[in-house]
Amino acid sequence: MLFYRWIMGTWSGEPFGSDSASDWAYDLADASDWSVVRDALAPVIGQTDVDADDAVIAIAAAEVVAHGLDRPTQTDAYTESVGPFVQRAGRPDAALVALALDALAASSSPDSELTELWQDEDPDEWLSANEALKQALDAGLPGRD
Repeated sequence: MLFYRWIMGTWSGEPFGSDSASDWAYDLADASDWSVVRDALAPVIGQTDVDADDAVIAIAAAEVVAHGLDRPTQTDAYTESVGPFVQRAGRPDAALVALALDALAASSSPDSELTELWQDEDPDEWLSANEALKQALDAGLPGRD
């Protein structure tokens, strides 16, 4: 576990539990609409063999959507930039929520490189965090509250 987490700069299975995700959060500082989040989700949509870095960023972007729905799964120092972004961008629409769910599914699919890396470690924390995020997003879709 220590080897992977040290190499990848990962300290938890939460959406913003890595250097890559935290670095991506800086993109939110200057953003005023959801396009930065949509751009982070798009590369993994429809993919089965998802690159680990793309997956990490897509999962962080999905967490931002959950924050926009007032259903965050992670609220700590690593998500401080999310609140001000959501205030500027407003509530995400149903299409973006569905895109976040699709990106989360692709990023955590059995063929995803990130899934393989977590399987070599202790995947329970990561799987639990992804399931919580999926539930938060799913509850944000119309008719699923």
